[in-house]
Formats: sequence, structure tokens, C-alpha cells
Amino acid sequence: MTTALSFRPLDSGWTLRAAAGPAPDGFDAPMDAVVPGCVHTDLLAAGLIPDPFLDDNESALAWIGLVDWTYTTSFTWAPDDTDRTDLVFEGLDTVTTILLNGSEIGATANQHRSYRFDVRDALVNGENELVVRFRSPVKYANEQSVALGARQRPYPLPYDAIRKSACSFGWDWGIATYTSGIVKPVGLESWSATRLEQTHVVATAAGGGGTITVDVELERAREDAVTLTVRAGGVVGAVDVAAGDTTATLVVSLANVERWWPVGYGSQPLYEVEVELAASDGSVLDRATRKVGFRDVRWDMTPDEAGTPFTLVVNDQPVFVKGVNWIPDDALTVRVTRDRLRRRFEQALDANLNLIRVWGGGLYESDDFYELADEMGLLVWQDFLFACAAYAEEEPLRSEIEAEARENIVRLGHHASLVLLTGNNENLWGYEDWGWKLRLDGKTWGAHYYYELFPALVAELAPHVPYAPGSPFSPGAGWDGEGQTGPHPNDEQHGSMHLWEQWNRLDWPTYRDHRPRFVAEFGWQGPPAWSTLVRSVSDAPLTPESPGMIVHQKAMEGNTKLTNGLIPHFRMPEAMEDWHWAMQLNQAVAVRTALEHFRSWAPHTQGAIVWQLNDCWPVTSWAAIDGDERPKPLYYGLKNAFAPRLVTIQPREGGLAAVLVNDTADTWDGEFVARRVGFAGDELARFTSPVSLAPRETITVPLPAEVAAADAAASELVVAGVDEVRGHWFFAEPRESALGAAQVEVRTEPAADGTLVSLTAGSLVRDLTLLVDKVDPDAVASDALMTLLPGESTTVLVRHDGDPLAASALSDPRVLRTANELVAS
Repeated sequence: MTTALSFRPLDSGWTLRAAAGPAPDGFDAPMDAVVPGCVHTDLLAAGLIPDPFLDDNESALAWIGLVDWTYTTSFTWAPDDTDRTDLVFEGLDTVTTILLNGSEIGATANQHRSYRFDVRDALVNGENELVVRFRSPVKYANEQSVALGARQRPYPLPYDAIRKSACSFGWDWGIATYTSGIVKPVGLESWSATRLEQTHVVATAAGGGGTITVDVELERAREDAVTLTVRAGGVVGAVDVAAGDTTATLVVSLANVERWWPVGYGSQPLYEVEVELAASDGSVLDRATRKVGFRDVRWDMTPDEAGTPFTLVVNDQPVFVKGVNWIPDDALTVRVTRDRLRRRFEQALDANLNLIRVWGGGLYESDDFYELADEMGLLVWQDFLFACAAYAEEEPLRSEIEAEARENIVRLGHHASLVLLTGNNENLWGYEDWGWKLRLDGKTWGAHYYYELFPALVAELAPHVPYAPGSPFSPGAGWDGEGQTGPHPNDEQHGSMHLWEQWNRLDWPTYRDHRPRFVAEFGWQGPPAWSTLVRSVSDAPLTPESPGMIVHQKAMEGNTKLTNGLIPHFRMPEAMEDWHWAMQLNQAVAVRTALEHFRSWAPHTQGAIVWQLNDCWPVTSWAAIDGDERPKPLYYGLKNAFAPRLVTIQPREGGLAAVLVNDTADTWDGEFVARRVGFAGDELARFTSPVSLAPRETITVPLPAEVAAADAAASELVVAGVDEVRGHWFFAEPRESALGAAQVEVRTEPAADGTLVSLTAGSLVRDLTLLVDKVDPDAVASDALMTLLPGESTTVLVRHDGDPLAASALSDPRVLRTANELVAS
């Protein structure tokens, strides 16, 4: 019998030391290291550095990225009867030289791919020493920038010159770690005869059944004939592979399959596919498994009278994308576990999201990430890893980029959740509008990758996965060798669009000036939850401009933009906790306003992807969930604006209109009621109309003048809805309104998983929110941003451990927050 493949992890006995560079005294002595891991996590575990996420420890630890680090381990090995023994690194961050028993066996310079080395001749019987020497990523990037030629980017260090996560060099929301490490498993793989070098699995739905196509590429140590077997859904298929052949294809047909659907559209049945390679004597040589879902997916970009749509279609069903952008969930990415990803995805589902866009300055996300997305019905849009910079098309980058793209297309292509691969983030736009053409002076900038290499690789390796050259991108655009052709990449009437002028220069009501076909990025900043902020910044006094706050605000003129974006709507508070609440509220209202506007134009607009869902450390940022995993008020703004059924009041030509959105599979029937009321709750005008919305339908109901026009703008609003689903329109900005002090009665009672809180308004209360982390740092409220008329009540479930929370604690003015207190002068 031929010996089967085996994998022996090399995950113990590692040490780490500083080999060269500006490390403090004593760091050249070996210390215990964890693999997988990184330099920062090992130094933290050894108690040698402070937490880089606290105060200004970031700058105090910047030396780590300037140091060469060496990992060392030893292991015993004895010859066996296999044909090959390979040393396999699933991920190295980033630039290494690898030595086995003193001999160099390889070098790496790409975080985004794996490496395999045949080491049978380098191994010795008995004790073996494995050394991985890491170069300083900062120094290497600078060297490569000089060698390749400096190119345009938004930040000082040339992240474009190294195949390492761009945001590890810092971003306008992110800490610069410049870390190094063996960040994924490493081990010895022993095998004989033939192994599966690449396994491509594609599930194709056809009527009530489906096919599974398996294409394999084989690596051979011998030229023997082998048999490829595929098992799926109770069906078995096999094909003989002739001696010496290095590719094979096998198609298995299933008569009856269930379709996979995104969340909100159906269930997510998955089918396990087992791929087995066997020798002529029947012994198993290698095996791979995949889970697949049967669905078809496309993006409708058929030109219409308004331009070019960008509509996601799954199983022939158009899907309104309710999305968020995703960055690495921890700046020290080795700490991101499957459980942590599950928590984030559960939060995403609770916020009514259906798509996550993996941004191009981070990572090709993990198998755990995609497996969870498949299971939970979250769609994924994955950028290739290019962001906001011009990239050289010359060697050595060119070959590394092709290698990483090939590996990740094959690794991710079978996932039912993957609905788009995108060439880059904002580079097509940057080339047109950011002065690159002049400053490049003829240098390459990445067009070959986005317009030629990536589409060719996707067509070769995963033709069932849609591809777009960039985000933003206008269908019909291209590259003729000298310049981009067709519509501007950020044309709102064609394809996807990024909207950043509101945050950078304009005010958030101007989102309503745009009717894009699809918004792939937009957002507004706000500080993290109070508990997160005071844990990470120890300034005394703590102010918006105190030193630690500035360290944890990475955006250019970030605090100035926060102020400029607040004052047209609310008065600027002086006290720190009031400032914190004001900025959190304004962030939530800004994004909620934009989302309701975009949804009101469906199907002309067919999706909005908010920047951003998550943070990688404690920071003032655009995130809805902060670096300590706590939801900010923005999170509830997403949840409410992305609700399956929505009533929103929007300005339309000639007045106001209510837009009703039914993003469910059921008909929505009821009586629509719109009322103009005074702040005291008195009804001034009423309009009613029966409505019936088909599944996935949006309708517009113009409001009559007696409802849509105020007699006293400062003290009136419109309330409109169907049953419990309602929206509000205030005729005046909060700061210009007669909104008085909030009067709220709070009652509590024990609940199975926390405390049920009843809230009754004694006055008009706008955007009522309980900042429950101030009572219990681990508490989470079920809802927020609630507007109540006098006499109205609502309930909120606060989830937490331990005894029920007291009403007095929750009614504390530090905890019970509204827009009301940001109005009085």
C-alpha cells in the first residue's frame, strides 16, 4: 500500500529574538514565541512591551517595525517511506529567509500567499533546527520603493512596494504596527506518488438539480496512474488519471438540490464535497473537502435610460445590498478567532445587513470568515489587495501578485457567499482625479493588474465569480494602454460610487443631492463607546483635543470635520461626555439619513455599503462597532435604516413624500397614516390611504400640503407609517427647533438574559438612547435612536450578566441620552 499524505504541525518550541535594528537592550536574548503568532503578541505575553492600543504606546513601539526578528525551533525527524517531505508555511508576515539545519531553503516576501519547500534532502535523522529570519518591513518597503520607483499614496510609508497588509502601516482609522511573524500554521507534509496541488470546486444550479465540477492540478513524485473520486450529496463519481497527467476534471450531477440564498431571501443549505486521490492499489494519497451552496449570481449592468445599473441578482432575484465595509478585526490579526468572527457576523445580521465588502487595504479573509458567511447567509465582496495607491507592475511585485491572486481565487472561489471579486479600492479613481498622471511621469500604476491580469485569472480559475476592475467602477470603462476609457470611474449614474465629499467638505444633508446606482463607500466619524474610550485613553483631563485623544484620531483634520459636521445641526457641548454623545449621535443621524435616502430610490439605487462595520483598535472612526466589540449608536442607525420594512419621509419635487419599502417575501397590506403634529403631541393634520406593497416593492406616497407644510416649523413634525413601522420628518434642524428637555419615565424588570426596560415619554423625545456600557461595560441594548411623542412608550432589552439593572442607573443623565439636551443654548 502507498503511504498516505500526513501533516505534522511545527507549532511548539519556538523562540523569538531581535537580530538587528533599534531594539532595546535585552531583546536579543531568545524568548518564548507562539506560532501561529506575531512579534507583538509574543512581546506582550512576555511582559516586555505595554499594550500598543493604549494611550500613545503606538509611537513608543514603532521601533518594532525597524527591527529584524528571528524565530527558531527544533524538532526531531526520522526518515520514512514517503517520497517527499515538504516544509509548508500557510502564511508569513512578510519578508523572510528560511534556514533548515543552517542551509537556506527559501525566501519569502508576500504575506498574502502560502509557501512550500521540498526539504527531504535538508532534513537529518534526529534533531533539526528551523530558523525563520524576518527583515524589517519598514526598511524593506523603503528599499523596494527606491528600486521600483516611488509612487503616489496617501501616507508616508510605501506600503505599495511590499505585499503586506497596507493598513499595518497605519490608516486614517488604524494604528501602525509594522508587525512581523509566522502568522499561520507551519508544518512538515509527507506524501508519496501524487498530491492535490490545487482543487477547484464549482457548484452550478440547474433547475431543481445541480452539478459539481471538480478540477484538480496534481503534483507528482512518481508518474503512476491514479484515481480521482468525488462524493457529494450521496452521489459518487470517479475518473482514472493516466500516468504522468497533472490535471483532471470530474463532474458529478445531483438530481435534486436546495438553492442557497442570502439572508432575508431563504435558507443556506450547504453540501459537503469530498475529493479523494487514490493509488492503483486503492490506498488514499490525498484528500480535500469543500462545502458548497447551489446558487447562481450575476451583477446586472445592462444600460438603461438613466445610465448603467449595478444590481446584484441571486437565483434570478434582484437583491438590494445592505452592506458594510470590513477591515481586519484586530490590528494584530493573529488574535482574530472564529468565535470573534461569529460574534461580528451575528451583530451584522442583527443590524439587518446582507453583505460585507472586504476592503483592499487589509487581507484576503480567512477560511473561517468565508465558512461562517456561507453558513449565515452573508454575502461577501472581496477586493484584491490594492488600496488608494499606484502599484508598480515590474518584478518582483508582478510575479508575487500573480501568485497570490491565483492562490486566493482558487481558495475562495467555491464559497456560495462570494459574489464579487474587485481589482482594487479607489485606484481607478485616484489615477483620474488625484494628480497621479502628472506625478507618475510615465510609470506603471497597476492598470495591468486590474484590466488584464485579474480578469484573465478569474476567467481561468473561477469563471462563475463576477469581477469588477475596481471600486468605484463604471461599467464600460477600460484601459487602452495609454489611459482609461469610457465613463469616469466615480460617475454616479454608472456602476458603483464612493461618496466622501460629505464627510470631507460638505454636510451630510447633501447626500440627498445624489441618486447613485450603487454606493460602495460613504460614512461619518464618531468616537467609540465610552467604556472603550476611557479604557484606552488615560488623559487627565480627558478632552476632545487631549494628547491621547489625538493619537486615537487618525483622520486628517478629523476633529475639525467632526465639529463642522455637528454645528449646523446641534449646539457644540463643552463637557467631554456631552461632546462624546453629540458626535456619536451626529454620526448615526448622518448615516441613517443617507441610507433612508438611498433606499427611497430603489430600484434606481440598488445598494449601499457603509464605511465601516468594525474597528481594529480603540479609535474615533467611521465604524459602527468599536475596537472593543461594542456597538455605537451608528450600529442602531444601520439596524433601523436597513429594517426589512421601512417608512421614510423624503423631500421630493413639490413637497414631501413618504416612501414605503417592503424588502420581504410577503405582501405588505395596511392603512398608511401620516400626521402633522406639534411637539406637545397635538394633531394638526392627518392623511390616510390604504396601501399594498408586493414583495420587494418600493412605493412613493406624496403627502398633501396640509400635512407636508408646517405652520410653525420649529415646533412641528410629520409622523407617518403603517402600524408599528413609521418614520419622522422634522421641519427644522434640532438646534433651531423648540425641542425642550426630555422627560422619560424608566421602569425595569428582570428578563431571561438581562433587564427589560420600559421607557415612557412625558415630552417629545428625539433619538432616545441608553448608553448602557456606562452601567455595565458588557451590557448591550437591543435598540436605540428612538423618537417618542408625549405619552408614547417603548421597551428595550438590555442584555447582560448578573443582577437586573436598576431604573435609577439607567435614568442617569449620563446614560439616558437624547437629542433634546443638545438643543438648549
